[in-house]
Amino acid sequence: MNTYAAVSTALSPWQLSGVLCAGVMALALAGCAGSPGAAGSLPGLDSPAPARTDAADADESELRRRARIRLELASNYFDQGQTLIALEEARQAIVTDPTYSDAFNLRGLIYMRLNDPRLAEDNFRRAISLNARDANALHNYGWLLCQQARYPEALLAFRQAMSNPIYPERAKTLMTQGLCQARAGQRNEAESSLARSYELDAGNPVTGYNLALLLYQRGEFARAQFYIRRINNSEQANAETLWLGVRVERRMQNQVAMMQLAEQLKKRFPQSREAAANERGAFDE
Repeated sequence: MNTYAAVSTALSPWQLSGVLCAGVMALALAGCAGSPGAAGSLPGLDSPAPARTDAADADESELRRRARIRLELASNYFDQGQTLIALEEARQAIVTDPTYSDAFNLRGLIYMRLNDPRLAEDNFRRAISLNARDANALHNYGWLLCQQARYPEALLAFRQAMSNPIYPERAKTLMTQGLCQARAGQRNEAESSLARSYELDAGNPVTGYNLALLLYQRGEFARAQFYIRRINNSEQANAETLWLGVRVERRMQNQVAMMQLAEQLKKRFPQSREAAANERGAFDE
């Protein structure tokens, strides 16, 4: 099963989409070095599950297979927006195999969607306690902490997720770390994280947009222009990217490019708040 994003409809799609990953089934498990509770790791997590005997491993194989089937169902329901059914299937996966960290990770995402941060945190922490190398759970837990303005803990979780060099989702975690640093007012650090993410995945429009936005806010208009033009010259452009492009080109005194982007914004997204802002000339709001 592939990684998929869990996006809250209340959040800006260009600032926050794609920052969560389920981390179930075929995803590689990689991330923090050492176990929870070790020096420099997240505080207060349960101890990792004890090592199992060979006989227990044999028993677990059948239990894990059955749990995986349940988790596949839960993941599919979650992806389709059938959240409560997904929650029940994830619960059944955990009942079948209480040591299955991926099931707790997915249940954490489900509770995030249900706007229950306490239960989401409980499940992410349980996933990490069962598998200290579950970088996907660390990533998701970090974003949950960031939404609660618990920035030092969030950034620690992101660092632990990326501490293994074979973790395959480093670009996504660097992007999310950058968004969190921007929320925390750490603009220089946010730019560095987003730039590193862009180096790994230049095609991610969320990274490109937020990097361009940071540079625009810092007055580095030529650099912002480079990133936002790449998005607006592709099929990934939307009202937010076009509006940022309008403002960047205005600062660069490129009237022709500015008017072209403004016309696209008006034609393609006439009901958007960005189109309304453009009509008012509210370039600095």
